[in-house]
Amino acid sequence: MKLIKAYIRYRMVEEVYKALNQAGYCCMTFVECEGTGQYSDHEKEHISAKYPFAEAFRVIKLEILVAQEHVQPVVELIRKNGRTGYRGDGMIVISPVDNVYKVRNDEEGILAV
Repeated sequence: MKLIKAYIRYRMVEEVYKALNQAGYCCMTFVECEGTGQYSDHEKEHISAKYPFAEAFRVIKLEILVAQEHVQPVVELIRKNGRTGYRGDGMIVISPVDNVYKVRNDEEGILAV
C-alpha cells in the first residue's frame, strides 16, 4: 500500500476530485493549508493574511491510500487535472504504508481500505 499526498492549487481541487471519483477512487481526504513555493501567478492566487511575511498561498493537501497497482493511475489523474501550466502547480509525494487498521471493526491491511 502507498499513501499519496498531493499538494495542489485550491482552485484545481474540484477538477482533481471529479477525475479521481469518476475513475472509481472514492475515498480521499482534503486538508486546507497554506504554503510557500515558486509561484508566478500571484494575481490569480490569494496571498495569506495569516502569513504575509512568507507570501504563503492557500493550497489543498489531498491524501489517498491505494494499493501499489493504483499508484501510477492516481498520480496521472492528479497531474493531468491539477495542472495549470504555471510554476507552483504543486507536488505529489508517495510514501509506503506498513499497515492500516479500521477503527470500526477488526479489518486491517488492504481490506481496511
